[in-house]
Amino acid sequence: MFKVTPNPPETDRTSPYESPNSKKLNEAADRALDHYLGPAQIMASTRQPERMYLANPKYDSESLLANASESLGSASEMLINFAAMLDTSHRKTALGIAQVVMLGEIAVNQALDNVEIAN
Repeated sequence: MFKVTPNPPETDRTSPYESPNSKKLNEAADRALDHYLGPAQIMASTRQPERMYLANPKYDSESLLANASESLGSASEMLINFAAMLDTSHRKTALGIAQVVMLGEIAVNQALDNVEIAN
């Protein structure tokens, strides 16, 4: 069954400022929208940030490289799993990114091996 609809649909062209009541309602609606959709107030967190990710001279190169190696290995695994869910063209892109991450992981592991030899 075909339903006839006007093209474009007819709309009510009354201004929100047409009467004093509509102006008050419009202002109240604007205040409510500003309250709920306005910029969020940022509150300070009580959590302390992970110390390893701060510029802290106490961490030695071996610890930093080991953490980088683990992070790159995790990223590589996530990319491979994600690529399995994509269609062919996007899968190739995700696998290419995974290979670049793996190359970074290999470089970090080599640097980690060099640090261990120096000790």
